[in-house]
Amino acid sequence: MEEKEIFKEMIDILRIYAKDKAGLDTATMATHILDDLKVNSARLVDVIIKCEDVFGITIEDDEADKIRTIGDAVNLIKNKLG
Repeated sequence: MEEKEIFKEMIDILRIYAKDKAGLDTATMATHILDDLKVNSARLVDVIIKCEDVFGITIEDDEADKIRTIGDAVNLIKNKLG
C-alpha cells in the first residue's frame, strides 16, 4: 500500500475522532493529531485500535507512544505493511 493511500485512510479514521474537522481538510504529514486536530489522548487509543483493524496490523504500546503526527502514524503503518 502506498503512502498516499495510507494517508487518505488515516484521514478517514481521524474524521470520526477529531474535534477540529476542518483541520482534516488541510492536514499534512506534519499535522499533530492531539494539538492540531484536537483528538484527546483517550480517543487516540481508539484511533490506534481502528488502524490495527483497518490495516490488519498490531501496534505495540511503545510504538503507539511515539505517534504524534499523521506522518508518524503513516510511516509506522507503512513499515508494518512492509
